[in-house]
Amino acid sequence: MSAVVAPWVRTRLRAAPGAAVALALLVALTAALAGAFPRAVDRYEDAGLRRALQQARPDRTTVRVTAPQPDYALPADQRAAALRPGVLERQYGQVLDLAGGALSVDRGQSSYGVGTTISLAVPDAWLPRPSGLPAKVQLVAQNGLAAHARVRAGRLPRAPGTVDASSARVEAAVSADTAERLHIRVGSVIHVPAVARPPIAVRVTGILTPRDPADAYWSAVPLLRTPTLVSVPTLGPDPVRYWLGALLLPPDAAPVLLGTGGNPGRYWFLAPDLDGLRAHDLDRLDSTLAALESGPGLRRARNAVDPGVGVESDLDDALASFTRLRSGISPLVAVAAAGTATVLGVVLLMAAGLAADRRRTELALLRARGASLPGLAGRLLAETAVVAVPAGALGLAVALFAVPAGRTRYAVAAAVAVTVTACGALPLRAALAHRPVRVTAPREDVAARRPSRRRTVAELTLLVLAAGAVAALRRQGTSGGRLVAVAPVLCGIVAALVLLRLYPLLLRRVARPAGRLRGAVGQLSLARAARTSVSAVLPLLALLTALTTAAFGGSVLAGVAEARDRAALLTVGADARADSDGPLPAAVVGRVRAVPGVRAVAAVSIAYDAKPADGQDSVPLVGVDPGPYARLASRTGLGAFGPGALRSRTGPTGPLPALASPSVAASYGTRRPFPVRLEDGGTVTVRITAVRDRTPALPSADFLVVDRAGLSADAARPTALLLTGGRADAAGLRRAAARGATVRVRAEERARYAASPLQSGAEHVYTAAVAAGAGFAVLALLLALLRAAPERAALLARLRTMGLTRAQGRRLLVLESLPQALLASLGGTLTGWAAVRLLSPGIDLTAIALPTARTPVTEAELRPDIWSLTVPAVTVLVVATGIAGVQAWWTGRRGAVRELRAGDVR
Repeated sequence: MSAVVAPWVRTRLRAAPGAAVALALLVALTAALAGAFPRAVDRYEDAGLRRALQQARPDRTTVRVTAPQPDYALPADQRAAALRPGVLERQYGQVLDLAGGALSVDRGQSSYGVGTTISLAVPDAWLPRPSGLPAKVQLVAQNGLAAHARVRAGRLPRAPGTVDASSARVEAAVSADTAERLHIRVGSVIHVPAVARPPIAVRVTGILTPRDPADAYWSAVPLLRTPTLVSVPTLGPDPVRYWLGALLLPPDAAPVLLGTGGNPGRYWFLAPDLDGLRAHDLDRLDSTLAALESGPGLRRARNAVDPGVGVESDLDDALASFTRLRSGISPLVAVAAAGTATVLGVVLLMAAGLAADRRRTELALLRARGASLPGLAGRLLAETAVVAVPAGALGLAVALFAVPAGRTRYAVAAAVAVTVTACGALPLRAALAHRPVRVTAPREDVAARRPSRRRTVAELTLLVLAAGAVAALRRQGTSGGRLVAVAPVLCGIVAALVLLRLYPLLLRRVARPAGRLRGAVGQLSLARAARTSVSAVLPLLALLTALTTAAFGGSVLAGVAEARDRAALLTVGADARADSDGPLPAAVVGRVRAVPGVRAVAAVSIAYDAKPADGQDSVPLVGVDPGPYARLASRTGLGAFGPGALRSRTGPTGPLPALASPSVAASYGTRRPFPVRLEDGGTVTVRITAVRDRTPALPSADFLVVDRAGLSADAARPTALLLTGGRADAAGLRRAAARGATVRVRAEERARYAASPLQSGAEHVYTAAVAAGAGFAVLALLLALLRAAPERAALLARLRTMGLTRAQGRRLLVLESLPQALLASLGGTLTGWAAVRLLSPGIDLTAIALPTARTPVTEAELRPDIWSLTVPAVTVLVVATGIAGVQAWWTGRRGAVRELRAGDVR
């Protein structure tokens, strides 16, 4: 058998090397894209998880395993031994084993030790007492102090001899921040109260600077590096406060804590290794955390360490927040993936169809000479596999190299699926086409008047699936299951099938009046275009699916950009703004106006604690110049109004007209004036004359806006500048603003929304998927035209012998290709518009557009984007007609002799 197959494969590859190279390039490119997609998704999801945990801070992500002090009934030496470093280290290893493989622990940032759980008031009068209360301290004996800190002054503490609960003196170190704020120096002695004996003298031997203050070693318990000014609840107007700091003891001195009243406890803090956590392992990680906090893991920890062990962490809350964000983004990415995968599959099938059509006569001759279908399919499979398998492996290698992070098994599965499709498409297509043995090949430029019942049933099934997917998406949103992800694709497929049924009928109706025109080119082109065959299904399917996906994806990206721009506008209120806690100097306005890119400046004064009427509630009062502020509100669309709405008609003694938010207007009414007490003690009377939902100066829902000319001189001094100018120099604005002023730029705020790795990564993958789908759709169009090229060349050659000029030949091919391209363009545009309109109620773009819940409330709805609907459609028209024109020009140059040869197999 091998002796028969090998010559066949070699012969075929030598006979058509160009086709083999083209197939190899197509398979390699498709496999590379298919293999890179799941790894790219894994990469941006892992990066988003790391960013989310970094923002959550170590005090929330650290897993805290704690145990109380040893039982009081135990002998003193056994209680002290339970706090020795060796015992704690052994128990630390047991705790690490209990964490399991799902929770990747960063051992360099994890810690264990002993610390007091009750703050101890120290009597030393030299420690600062802001409100007269003595300072308090916590004693902490934690491992690894030397590896995580630098000695700024003095030395590290030591434990001379054996320390137990009765020791009277120990050494300690403090952080630099603690030393600065509590006035501690090297050699200072702090007397910590003990139980039933004199205080313990804690001598400070060193002042330490953390090597990395933000790491989990120092940030799991921030008190270790930064003291806290604690407020005591009181009834008086002035808060009562005291300082709370930490004294860092050597681990060997931990038993001394048993002699204090601080209720010492043992702890083992497990810091997650952010680089080792993977987004696809979140389910396992959640299960591990749940088992440690209140499940089998906790039971094992109590059996191994201490019956009183407790486990707590806010890591599960941070993971839940990330999971909610990812669940809102993943369905949108799945839509692009489904559309692109459909187009890629169609292109592979079209490539196989092109190869089968080119070899139709050869395969029919083999069948006529007695070749069996399995034997014929096997030979085609062998010659295709020789090219496709190495190409698929090369594409997979490129994908693994281009995207080094992510799971490999999904990339391999995707590349294998592409390779199997490429290998099996040609044999299956040939087996179906040559199942009956024919002497002559059937014509493929005609279509049956009535489609088969099988086709009708298949089309109705797809219609039902599309309707179900759209209904599920509109009702349940993107959480409606996997069928939701293919809703736009199903819409495109159904539209393609409907257009294929209507296409011949429409063209035949158009061809009748065209027959009355002078010349035969128009009538002939329409007649040929109306003779569609089954081969037109795949190109139209690819084009409509790609156009629908591109329109849907472009609308998603446009909606994301619009939501981010709107949120940035709501946050800043203008293109840029400068805010200050107090009045701005008079010269600042001129300096800011002179900054390049600034076109207009609106100065406003904001009194955040203005108290209307009874003075119980505060409402921000904004004093503005009506003209510039009205122009700013009109340009930004934030509560536009006319300048006359804030100008008084009753003279300087009457109430000031005010612009108010709906909530303020509902509380104080719009008919009667009411007084407003300002922050400087003055009072102004206002009357609400206009109500607006928003205003540029304030993002809050409550506000009053008045003409600042009616305020006192102090109250009218501007505290903020709202700037117009999309290209204002941010650095120049910060230099021109007063010292202490905060400058915010709309463009920077918008860029901050796009800085999240999860959202920006999803956006990039989405864009790449849509672009790949569009590119392969153009390739499908090229394959369709290439498939018809030999027949068109022969037609032109015959018509030229009958007197057709070259210009008429070019018009014939262009007009012949124009109806199908026009149908695909119009159908794709309408299908994309309909898909966006149908699916928009179930899609919320907030998750992919805006990073946090702190973002101002804004609409992130999916709306049709005109550029995404028209640009791909126009591109299809231009490419289709351009290729037809080039083909006619090239055929005219070659001459007609070769095309008129009977039986020539090209």
